[in-house]
Amino acid sequence: MENTMIREGNRLTVKMEGRLDATTSNRIETELLASLDGVTELILDMEKLEYISSTGLRALLSTEIAMNEQGTMELAHVSDEVMMVLEVTGFAKMLTIRK
Repeated sequence: MENTMIREGNRLTVKMEGRLDATTSNRIETELLASLDGVTELILDMEKLEYISSTGLRALLSTEIAMNEQGTMELAHVSDEVMMVLEVTGFAKMLTIRK
């Protein structure tokens, strides 16, 4: 899993690429949470995210909870495959998603 982080003022855009699963989710969650200092707008660009597992969903939820205390989090460019997982699990109703 590759992440590219782009910081512009208080906005952090994270371009996610690959699979967010049991192998990668702990590392990604740690990286995300460590990067939130001073961030009021977090955008997770999922255009190249191929797959998300339950551990990946937990990482998203943990990051969303952290961002609720200091700003907003938005998922962008979510693929149909990942969107299906978000919808089936109910996460699509809990997270802000921009197509």
